[in-house]
Amino acid sequence: MSSRTPVTIVTGAAGFLGSHLCDRFLAEGHKVIGMDNLITGDLRNLAHLMPSPAFEFYHQDVSRFVHVPGPVDNILHFASPASPIDYLKIPIQTLKVGSLGTHNLLGLARDKKARILVASTSEVYGDPLVHPQTESYWGNVNPVGPRGVYDEAKRFQEAITMAYHTYHGLETRIVRIFNTYGPRMRLNDGRALPAFIGQALRGEPLTVFGDGSQTRSFCYVDDLIEGIYRLLNSDYSGPVNIGNPHEITIREFAEEIQALTGTDQPITYLPLPQDDPKQRRPDITLARDLLGWEPKVRRADGLRDTLDYFRSLPREEWFKEAHGREF
Repeated sequence: MSSRTPVTIVTGAAGFLGSHLCDRFLAEGHKVIGMDNLITGDLRNLAHLMPSPAFEFYHQDVSRFVHVPGPVDNILHFASPASPIDYLKIPIQTLKVGSLGTHNLLGLARDKKARILVASTSEVYGDPLVHPQTESYWGNVNPVGPRGVYDEAKRFQEAITMAYHTYHGLETRIVRIFNTYGPRMRLNDGRALPAFIGQALRGEPLTVFGDGSQTRSFCYVDDLIEGIYRLLNSDYSGPVNIGNPHEITIREFAEEIQALTGTDQPITYLPLPQDDPKQRRPDITLARDLLGWEPKVRRADGLRDTLDYFRSLPREEWFKEAHGREF
């Protein structure tokens, strides 16, 4: 029996989720190859790993040809802009990494006889007409709306991944990720949590779009990584929701951030962006039954850790403006 160290590739390694995945697989005794083109990723998220002989970094755009010498056991494809301000700014790259990038990595997995897990998203459900969202729901997506470049890239990603599974017999996994938060998020990425905390740290009013009645479900990053790890090591090839089913309105969430940060700044309201989902909550029955997984971290505890992380950043980071608006 071979005692070879397993080799795992993580694309999008310098991003929020990718860097935490690198941590986890190194802790599990894997050699980790991290890939990132650094369009939205930040090497500071990997700085603590660079001295490790078990970690290797490739400055790589996976939308182009991907070559890795030697054996590979697992590929986790997490390379993609993940915030509306990013994929509205770089829509073509977003489509390419979800299509060409996924195609390249599926080809690599086939060549290496590796297992591949692709990061899909709750955005495949669009502005859902079914609540909570189950994996069997096909979604309500506007393919030509402002969010379509991300939504449709992920829907294509799922389709080509399943095609490689059924046609080539490739070992594939698909995780549909719901709203996630925690340390290493970009403070200026435009999503609700960093937007609210950034505004509070700068002493600005907290900006809510619409009347704040739209809902989200926030999962702490450690819980998400555990779910992804279990899914990779399962035998299930279909999509699986991983997220926290505890639903909260955006207005209530802004009020939680007010209380957490102690800000006396008010909440202000702006028009709701086009195609913004009105409700978002995962049905995690499949994850519970299949993986024995459910979130463990209380939101109050996760938010406190996230706030501590943002407060630890250099103050100039607090004042970098996002290039768009929170959706």
